[in-house]
Amino acid sequence: MKLIVQIPCLNEEATLGDVLKGIPRSIPGISVVEVLVIDDGSTDGTVAVAREHGADHILSFPRNRGLGFAIRAGFDRCLKLGADIVVNTDGDNQYEGADIPLLVAPILSGKADIVIGDRQPGTVQDFSPLKQRLQLLGSRIISRLARVDVPDVASGFRAYSHEALMTLNLLTGFDHTAEHTIQAGHQRLAVLSVPIRTNPKARESRLFGSVWEFVGRSGVISLRTWAQYQALPAFFAFGSVSFALGILLGLRFLYFFIFTQTSDLHVQSVVLAAIFLLAGFQMFLTGIVADLIAANRRLLEDTQRRVRELELAADGREPSPHPTD
Repeated sequence: MKLIVQIPCLNEEATLGDVLKGIPRSIPGISVVEVLVIDDGSTDGTVAVAREHGADHILSFPRNRGLGFAIRAGFDRCLKLGADIVVNTDGDNQYEGADIPLLVAPILSGKADIVIGDRQPGTVQDFSPLKQRLQLLGSRIISRLARVDVPDVASGFRAYSHEALMTLNLLTGFDHTAEHTIQAGHQRLAVLSVPIRTNPKARESRLFGSVWEFVGRSGVISLRTWAQYQALPAFFAFGSVSFALGILLGLRFLYFFIFTQTSDLHVQSVVLAAIFLLAGFQMFLTGIVADLIAANRRLLEDTQRRVRELELAADGREPSPHPTD
């Protein structure tokens, strides 16, 4: 059983050494532990620090590509290196490396495909009261969208099984946490959370400029990912509301037209009824088209998985069983 700990980095020379020193190289149930440092266009001595502290593999980009791209490239490299489990951690030493065995234990026992480290956001002293509330609220909303219970969705300290690595995709270059959580829920992967420890904050986040920027961008990513799996029910729900309003306004006009002697024909009701009926019909059609696109995406995901299996087989590694086989 091979575990690879991947560390996406952007100018982390000040903290990367502590991160690498904190990664345990002997874990029960794991025969090999390796470290992959993903240098996302760093302009400082990040790569030199990685080599100095014994990183087994270094993947470097000539310029910054974004965290999402780094995560996706890291997963591909880990699969080619023969990883059975991948743990993702940050280069800013936010997470306690000694907790990695806690993350991999549910995967080793077959209870989970993805294990997310729970920082208990409501108790993290480095978080302001506003950030604590937003983290908890965001986790509840995304858990509802994903149909799984994840108390700390924004945690980047995660363990992925081989099955999860073969199944998940990442379309955004911003962050992976919300997108992977929603995908995992709708792909019926087993997701668990375990309490973890955190280290004192070493620096401000480079991923976003403010809490509100993170909330906004994560919200857009979450809704887009959710819509890829639930477009038809969502559009049909909104379309039904619009259609119902149109019918009610039409009935209002007929009532006044038939049962009253007023000279006011309530033309505004007819106009609004037509608008709502057309809008509802358009939403129904949009939902059908979106559902066809979602079906096509599922076919592409299945094709991508099979391509990955063929690539692993070409490299001499036995692919994991396909869930439909």
